[in-house]
Amino acid sequence: MQLTLEIPDPYLQGLNETQTAQKIRLYAALLMLQSSQLSRDAACEFSDITNYDFLLACKQYQINAIDRSAEAIEVDVLRYQQRYHQ
Repeated sequence: MQLTLEIPDPYLQGLNETQTAQKIRLYAALLMLQSSQLSRDAACEFSDITNYDFLLACKQYQINAIDRSAEAIEVDVLRYQQRYHQ
């Protein structure tokens, strides 16, 4: 899916389109992780960065990514099973 946003130039802070899109995907993924809408693995996939880089972003923005609910862990396990055990 492709989404188009109009962002005023002052808010781009010298970033190009690719960098801005990456930041928006990361921020969305962080918020969805924080609100339990995405598991950590799904948030990494959504933001298109490695698990390590995503954890660094979580640390930077003080978002708890380790202490997940049982439901979130179950989602991660099911996603892993679907991906690697088909």
